[in-house]
Amino acid sequence: MKDEPGTPADDFPHGVGNPARRALRAAGHTRLAQLTTVTAGELLALHGVGPKAIRVLREALAAEGLAFAGE
Repeated sequence: MKDEPGTPADDFPHGVGNPARRALRAAGHTRLAQLTTVTAGELLALHGVGPKAIRVLREALAAEGLAFAGE
């Protein structure tokens, strides 16, 4: 699922596993900033996204001054 040859399919941090990446992309999320429109609970409901992925994504969002919706 690459946008163009040589470009990454998403900009999620390295700690997010491949099952979570696939689930996020399948749900239409390819950029970290897009995750500000959904809650952590909504992401946890996706098959492949677990507590570790949420923790890593939350930390990456916080580093950018962002957060999941409702946080």
